[in-house]
Amino acid sequence: MIITVSDLNQPGVDIFANLTERELRFAYEKNGGFFIAESPKVIERALDADYEPISMLMEEKHITGDAAYLIDRCPNIPVYTAPRTVLEKLTGYKLTRGVLCAFKRKPTPSFTEVCKNASRIAVLENIADTSNLGAIFRSAAALGIDAVLLTPECADPLNRRCMRVSMGNVFLVKWARIGDHASQWPEQGIADLKSLGFKTLSMALRNNSIEITSPTLHNEKKLAILLGTEGEGLLPQTINASDYVVKIPMKDGVDSLNVAAAAAIIFWELKK
Repeated sequence: MIITVSDLNQPGVDIFANLTERELRFAYEKNGGFFIAESPKVIERALDADYEPISMLMEEKHITGDAAYLIDRCPNIPVYTAPRTVLEKLTGYKLTRGVLCAFKRKPTPSFTEVCKNASRIAVLENIADTSNLGAIFRSAAALGIDAVLLTPECADPLNRRCMRVSMGNVFLVKWARIGDHASQWPEQGIADLKSLGFKTLSMALRNNSIEITSPTLHNEKKLAILLGTEGEGLLPQTINASDYVVKIPMKDGVDSLNVAAAAAIIFWELKK
């Protein structure tokens, strides 16, 4: 059903116009929460991953254009539409591809479930930048990382920007939280990883760092690659508890890379 909208108070539009990312995630907690996917490619991948769509919001031109096949896939949900200028006033931001879709969240699996049969996983510690998070998921999908684990204070992979930067690849990689509260990381979390048979690898500049090309790393059957925040990197206690501390060799006095760039390099090297 196509519905033309003109203001914030129109029924059904509030999920797109009035709720923050946090409110989408928690305000309707009894219903499991929601998320907003942006652009046809991201929406398509969410549908392919069996997330349940609630409604769409799009520019008028996309109804018979870029989003026509999405409307055909979701015949029983309302499709709200308006010119671009009206949509930007409603949502408060510029639409990259002019198409939004609200989805119900699914229960997040346990970390033991997503790590079953995995040999190479990434553990993201307290990464708050959603663009970096999305880029890491994109690399993880492209380079064959089996699962991504997020510490309790890491950003939400179903954040709109994260999904867009990942090009929807967040739906192609298994992921879970490792621990429900900040107090459960790193001590309990690393102990849990080791109980599953993983050797832990911290990306950090330390005197005892080894290079990513070390045959020792390639010979490990199960490796958990730990990546930290942009500014501070991994917590000292995380590094101290790890089996390996690994660095990427760099030239000309450069001592670090953006975490997303570092993730792509280490993923590629350890999946060869």
